[in-house]
Amino acid sequence: MTETKKRAAGEGRGQDHLIDVRGVSRVYEQGLSKVYALDDVSVHFDSGEFTAIAGPSGSGKTTLLNVIGALDRPTKGDVRVAGRSIGSLGKSEGAAFRLQNVGFVFQAYNLLPVLSGYENAEFTVSLQKVSPKQRRERVMALLDRVGLAEKAHRRPNELSGGEQQRVAVVRALASRPSIVLADEPTANLDHKTGEALLDLMLELQREHGTTFLFSTHDPVVIDRARRIVRMDSGQIAADERQSEAA
Repeated sequence: MTETKKRAAGEGRGQDHLIDVRGVSRVYEQGLSKVYALDDVSVHFDSGEFTAIAGPSGSGKTTLLNVIGALDRPTKGDVRVAGRSIGSLGKSEGAAFRLQNVGFVFQAYNLLPVLSGYENAEFTVSLQKVSPKQRRERVMALLDRVGLAEKAHRRPNELSGGEQQRVAVVRALASRPSIVLADEPTANLDHKTGEALLDLMLELQREHGTTFLFSTHDPVVIDRARRIVRMDSGQIAADERQSEAA
């Protein structure tokens, strides 16, 4: 069990939220002007949430995911995950934190072109020093569930955009992280495949208590989310909860 999972399990003993974003701003300099990708954002997420972060392009959705995942640093404010402040982590500390706790699904896939789909999906798990047998069983089971077992040994340039996206999702899930941060995970998928992928994520959320945060425009994702955080101009515009999806 990772440190984040251990701490999350003890939330009732003093830790209120798995993820706590406190007064965070992320400011970029553009010439003489400043652009607020995030503007004094405060929001929290509990262990096991299945949440859509929705809003127009440029609203701050991806930046919020990046600061939660320690890929970007806040200009102001603090981000705490399982009680640990991550906004000021050094490069090696941030990498170790992500390896043990966070799975990412990037809109641009970020697959390594020299590796097969299987090798891409296995890469993060191998860094966790999981045994080869367990890695293969875990990765192939997930590839089978997304319909790619027969294409496991094809390289990214031999896969369609939607197939590459599914490999990227398997890579994020195979390491069994406490938190999955997914940036438009269904953007390159047809409706049926997108629904199947979300169903898989919901199953894993129920089985393992994984926390899923999605940046999305997709109504399919929004319909399945338990909670919808709506963003506009770098700020939280609304925070809605809805009944459990069917």
